[in-house]
Amino acid sequence: MQRILHSINALNEAKQVIPGGVNSPVRAFGSVGGTPRFIKEGRGAYIVDEDNNCYIDFVQSYGPLILGHSDSLVVQAVQDSVAKGLSYGAPTELETNLAKEIISVCEGVEKIRFVNSGTEATMSAIRLARAFSGKDDIIKFEGCYHGHSDSLLVKSGSGLATFGETSSKGVIQDIAKHTLVARYNDLDSVKECIRLSGNVGCIIIEPIAGNMGLVPSKKDFLQGLRELCDKENIVLIIDEVMSGFRVSLQGSYAFYGVKGDLSTYGKVIGGGMPLAAFGGRADIMDMLSPIGGVYQAGTLSGNPVAVSAGLATLALIKQDVGLYERLESLANRLAEGLMSAAKTYNIPLQTCVRGSMMGFFFTQEEVIDWNSAAKSDTEFYAKFHAKMLEKGVNFAPSQFETSFMCKPFNETIIDEVIEKARASFKELKA
Repeated sequence: MQRILHSINALNEAKQVIPGGVNSPVRAFGSVGGTPRFIKEGRGAYIVDEDNNCYIDFVQSYGPLILGHSDSLVVQAVQDSVAKGLSYGAPTELETNLAKEIISVCEGVEKIRFVNSGTEATMSAIRLARAFSGKDDIIKFEGCYHGHSDSLLVKSGSGLATFGETSSKGVIQDIAKHTLVARYNDLDSVKECIRLSGNVGCIIIEPIAGNMGLVPSKKDFLQGLRELCDKENIVLIIDEVMSGFRVSLQGSYAFYGVKGDLSTYGKVIGGGMPLAAFGGRADIMDMLSPIGGVYQAGTLSGNPVAVSAGLATLALIKQDVGLYERLESLANRLAEGLMSAAKTYNIPLQTCVRGSMMGFFFTQEEVIDWNSAAKSDTEFYAKFHAKMLEKGVNFAPSQFETSFMCKPFNETIIDEVIEKARASFKELKA
């Protein structure tokens, strides 16, 4: 039996000074029950909690750590940068170097600006898109998450495609009314939103959604969305905070050939440090202050420590020519192994792989949008999550998150996870 007394005590102590004891809600294990593990160390494919339990980690900080925990060269780059200073509040050549690296491989990105989080990136991109289009309304998709800014904490209403309703207290309806919510992979619902509004200036989408579980766009849908935006003079924002440099060196473009007018990035580009960015067409980006009238700023934006981690990470990715193919192969191996184990015990399971991202749902039908994802058996996922955690495997504490492969993974580790999943299924069906 796994001992987790230290984590239990740590959570109780944290609750005295931090709301819910956590600094991001999903960490509280509200969707799966049990006690969140307090982590003290990560190395390669593994994390270790305060009770010295070791776990194979498929969370990988929710995506950034494509090289695994504590990659020696990334850590060295951070240490070298820290030794020179933590932050200057002034420009550095490091920022320019990272900007050039991203622009060199990301289609449609001519200029870029760094911020500290994906929320900042999407919020700033939307403001910029509204200014460029001269129109107030935006469209997002149900099940896609773009951070916690007011315009994006909106859920769909009761109709086919409607003006949104707030999904968080504190978001006022006067803001939410400018956000319409369409159905993912459903172009007709987008057209209906445009018709209802008559004033849509921006559409934002995760081309490979990772926040309702892994649900990729259909190719004809994403291409149709691009054509619709061109026709209606709407700025298309491709949100690659999660998928950028995760599914391929070119992000989702390698799968769809679709580029945004603006794109957002995060996670991998910071190598585990707080760093994100938004970029795109030069004529749009040049509307930003100090040369344009759209204000955006940040004291720690592009700070040298985070940028150094990002530069090291991207350099190592580029050097490892077969990295994405290997990680995708491992993701497919895991998906196929889980499917086989589930079938043995008549457990309905759907899986999906895109590059180094892998998702699975306990449901009978194919998952193509939020409605089909929501039919998943979340209670069974919670039980499975607990069983796997006891066996030393850390999946995300929610059915509606994604699993991530990292460079230190190999077939031996994946096969070990499959056998533990098989044992968990057996116990759950006993």
